[in-house]
Amino acid sequence: MAAGFFLFSAVDTQAKFLTQTLHPIQIVWTRQLGLLIGVLFLLRLRGLAVLRTKTPLLQMSRGALAATSATLFIVGVSFVPLADAVAISFVAPFFVTMLGALILREPVGIRRWTAIIVGFGGTLIVIRPGLGVIHPGALLVMLAAFLFALRQILSRMLSGGDRTETTVAYTALTGSALLTLPLPFFWHWPETLLELGLLAGIALLAALGEFLIIRALEVGQAVVVAPMQYSMMIWGTFYGFVVFGDFPDFWTWVGAAVIVASGIYTFYRERQVMKNAET
Repeated sequence: MAAGFFLFSAVDTQAKFLTQTLHPIQIVWTRQLGLLIGVLFLLRLRGLAVLRTKTPLLQMSRGALAATSATLFIVGVSFVPLADAVAISFVAPFFVTMLGALILREPVGIRRWTAIIVGFGGTLIVIRPGLGVIHPGALLVMLAAFLFALRQILSRMLSGGDRTETTVAYTALTGSALLTLPLPFFWHWPETLLELGLLAGIALLAALGEFLIIRALEVGQAVVVAPMQYSMMIWGTFYGFVVFGDFPDFWTWVGAAVIVASGIYTFYRERQVMKNAET
């Protein structure tokens, strides 16, 4: 899980760099390309049986959410420092808990609701609305986090009936198809070897990162391995400083600390609830 999020941080850095010359649609399409190639190879080996599902609409909806959330994040990160965008994206677990309660009717006690409220308070510290400190593009990052959380809810709904490889296949095929539709209007041929190399790196690292995270969730409990996503704050800060010369200010660190602490507590409470349910 830690290795997967390290690779995703590298992908986000390359994507932010490329937004200076390429359209986000093209970048996200390339990001999906690595996963699509892997899925096509899987279909070649195992046949169309991989696509057998009882809930095709849910599967395609998950793929659409994956493509949309990734696009919104890259558009947002083109305006917002990388570390700030990463910190804001950490609200996703709170959205997952909220949507789990509202859609899946999962029990959420007063402690976790309090952690959610505190976590959103930390997000306000990072964004500081009305003060003009953070670009309004930060709201796109938050919307991307919400759609990502909704995608996770669909994953929970699908996990009982479909195999992981089926979900990954539909995500790759649906996301790539949707992104290909507007691609001709935004396509710009890479003009330098650096652009071409970064696009190839995005496709490769995103596919590998996706595989590592899926594997981590298969061999370990989600509530145990999921907090490793907060390591992205370290890598986002490192890459942001080295590549773009950005370094989070004091209040961004304060807000990020509040979000991370609330998120880890939320994961801890979910783990306790799971243990109690098992006993």
